[in-house]
Amino acid sequence: MKFDLDRIRAFWAGDAGADRVVPPTGFTAWLTLFAAGAMAFLAVFALALSLATARLADRWGDALARSSTLRISAPEGQMVAQTDAALQVLGTTPGIASARALTAEEQRALLEPWFGPDLPVETLPIPQLVEIIEDGEGYDAAGLRLRLAAEVPGAVLDDHTRWREPLVRAASRLRLMGWVSLVLIGGTVAAMITLAANAALSANAQVIGVLRLVGARDRYIAQAFVRRFTMRSLIGAFVGMALGCIAVAFLPQTEVGGGFLTGLGFQGWHWLWPLTIPLLSGAVAFFATRAAAQRTLRDMP
Repeated sequence: MKFDLDRIRAFWAGDAGADRVVPPTGFTAWLTLFAAGAMAFLAVFALALSLATARLADRWGDALARSSTLRISAPEGQMVAQTDAALQVLGTTPGIASARALTAEEQRALLEPWFGPDLPVETLPIPQLVEIIEDGEGYDAAGLRLRLAAEVPGAVLDDHTRWREPLVRAASRLRLMGWVSLVLIGGTVAAMITLAANAALSANAQVIGVLRLVGARDRYIAQAFVRRFTMRSLIGAFVGMALGCIAVAFLPQTEVGGGFLTGLGFQGWHWLWPLTIPLLSGAVAFFATRAAAQRTLRDMP
């Protein structure tokens, strides 16, 4: 381990003589900094998308899995009796923790986004909704439907299966897209840095030839390019990551009535995840530059 730490310290400190081989400014320097910074900025949003959709899938899955809705349609004058009968059936059904009929105000709030705040719920033939909360074991939906059909003919049970599964599946696919985007961003960084390293090696072919004549080994020359491009990638990615985190911090916060984008961000210790982006960018730059340098130096006369 001590040997590895010494090599890391030596790589970080660098060699003043070897660093002169790689031009500190120019097209390749700006290309590396810009590519690493831009990709790190996008990676922050891809990471935020993945984490947000994971929370969304868990929230939708848990909330909809534990609740069901009973819709009661009955002729005028029988609504109260059928509602009471349904509550009695639900109260004696194993697996149901609680059941309650929604008030007119709660039903108005559910319909308000579609019909406005002035909807006269009391005067419209709107079915009575009953909220069902199940316990940890759950209930037998098929058996409950049979009991309701016999005792409360106007009751329709909705266990949210048709709503829950597509929503959770969509959120899971969005999360997968976020991780795929991170992989593509990493590949783009590797490609851009490889191009920049090849350009720098070709531009310094004469200098490399002179170094070989005075006894410099290819490993020594390659190490100079690897260190310079790795440091540039680290600096560019850190700046891009910082700007991305600032942009994410100013996004709207999660709201109960808000849409999906109101929850696109980091929460709690998830803010530590973006710190891995510069490290990964530096690792990608290290291996990409080393491979490019070894290949190019091997092909040079």
